[in-house]
Amino acid sequence: MYRFLFSSKWLGYFVLALIFAAGCVLLGRWQMDRRAETLAEINRVVSNYSATPLPFSAAKAQFQSLDPEKEWAQVELHGSYDLAGQRVVRNRPLNGQPGYEVVVPFRLSSGEAVVIDRGWLPIGNKTPGHPDSIPAPPAGEVTVVARLKASEPKLDRGAVDGQLASIDLPSYASELGYPIMTGAYGQLATESPAVPVMPAPFAKPATDEGTHLSYSLQWFAFGVLMFVGFGYAARQQARNAQIDAEDEEEEISATPRPKSPAPRKSKRRTAEEEEDAILDAQGY
Repeated sequence: MYRFLFSSKWLGYFVLALIFAAGCVLLGRWQMDRRAETLAEINRVVSNYSATPLPFSAAKAQFQSLDPEKEWAQVELHGSYDLAGQRVVRNRPLNGQPGYEVVVPFRLSSGEAVVIDRGWLPIGNKTPGHPDSIPAPPAGEVTVVARLKASEPKLDRGAVDGQLASIDLPSYASELGYPIMTGAYGQLATESPAVPVMPAPFAKPATDEGTHLSYSLQWFAFGVLMFVGFGYAARQQARNAQIDAEDEEEEISATPRPKSPAPRKSKRRTAEEEEDAILDAQGY
């Protein structure tokens, strides 16, 4: 019944099914990998975001080279802002609204310098390409609690004076007249003393893993359903072939057979007929 599966046509169908299923498996695994990355990020947020702030002495190495597992960890810093080194970072949307982020060098009492991202500003209405105003940080000695974030990649686009294309710490350091730590910067959580006007604070990162798991299961299911469909099509082909064969047999059995011809009489005469013929010839 199923010998047709070894035909070139059905072997081609089977190869296509294999290719489709392999593609579904790859896409499903890709979604699983993305889910693993998302879960790792969620775990870092849950573990570090609201944890007790570390002193700078315990987190100094992270500002030099950030361990990904330490992202979002809080660090307490003491020092002063360098307002002259303040910059705004372009193209930083928040909740779908375009805007900027404000970064300022922070010179610690111990002599080192790090970068603090103080928050977000909307695009301005007065001067295109600039915020209307930039709230100044507190003057003098300040205590800052900031969350660790890794330095961003350098972008192949320029920025006007006083602005940065990204928080690329090595490039930012080249614009200052003193060294700063370039492995990580701090995203502001609190500062004391506080100022009345500040950039908008950052929202807590989302801890929803999204739809990666459901998408991966869907791709795996599509791969299995491809073989289910192939098997169903083969079964239907076999049933149709069986029905055709049965119909052909019924048609043959229903056709009337021609009658056999009656036996032909032999033309050879019997002995009595020959004797009668001789007597007839003699006149008897």
